[in-house]
Amino acid sequence: MSENQLTSSNFYQYYKEKAQLSDEDFSKLKPYIDFRELAHNQYVMRAGEVCKHFLFVEEGLLQFLSLDEKGGEHILQFAPENWLVSDRSSMYFDEPSLYYIKAIEPSKVVFLHPKFFSEAAKLQVNFSLFTETSLQRSIYFLQRRINSLLAMTAKERYLEFMEMYPSLLLRVPQWMIASYLGITPESLSRVRREIAKDSF
Repeated sequence: MSENQLTSSNFYQYYKEKAQLSDEDFSKLKPYIDFRELAHNQYVMRAGEVCKHFLFVEEGLLQFLSLDEKGGEHILQFAPENWLVSDRSSMYFDEPSLYYIKAIEPSKVVFLHPKFFSEAAKLQVNFSLFTETSLQRSIYFLQRRINSLLAMTAKERYLEFMEMYPSLLLRVPQWMIASYLGITPESLSRVRREIAKDSF
């Protein structure tokens, strides 16, 4: 990883602005940062493997999913640019993951070793506050996601998806959005027609 590759990246700008890491901090954290390019449909992690990295999406789009016995995909999370994705429980408990992480588009991804976060916290006091806030935000969105699947109508789920992932409506196939929402593509088509009708 060259100095220019780091300093010109979204990753660098994001953590410099949000977590107040300095150039000196980044220099010390380099051993825990790895830039990689992923091909369309390339798996980063498969069920049965222990998750070893946090993934920051520099460019492109990843998905976090599970597969049922028939091979059907159940998408739990999309990760577009500037999003972080990982199986935290697999990493924390050093247990095989139940999930897959896959690139939906050709993507540039920053692989972050867990030590990136522990060492960054030693270097910058504000980094701990930033990561704590980020974790609480992740828990908040997870709780909202569970509630949407249990208590919301298909229309309400889709409207929430539009609010959370506004940039993905034209990037993601309809069947993937339906998988994320827990409905059939046919139901999603009906919901979209209903919303379009309500707009007139």
